[in-house]
Amino acid sequence: MIIVSGILRLAATDLSRVREAAGAVLTQTRAEPGCIAYSYAEDLLEPGLVRIYEEWDSREALTAHGQSAHVAAWHAALKGVTVLERDLKTVEAGRIEPLA
Repeated sequence: MIIVSGILRLAATDLSRVREAAGAVLTQTRAEPGCIAYSYAEDLLEPGLVRIYEEWDSREALTAHGQSAHVAAWHAALKGVTVLERDLKTVEAGRIEPLA
């Protein structure tokens, strides 16, 4: 499993301008083959800060996602706002066990 985790920080006034595009990329990505989880969460105490979390069943699925039309549309939407910070990291997870 591949986990992508990180943040996207926009000018607080810009978040509402990309909310529709964010919803579209979330909906379309969750339907992609290999997508286990895909979510954005707005931080309640830091306006404009969005936490990103993704799980993919393979590196190939993540690569295909990055080449999709809906990701291109999302990136185009981000070009119209002020992106203050974007920091994403990938982790390749081995065995996963529930916490007891």
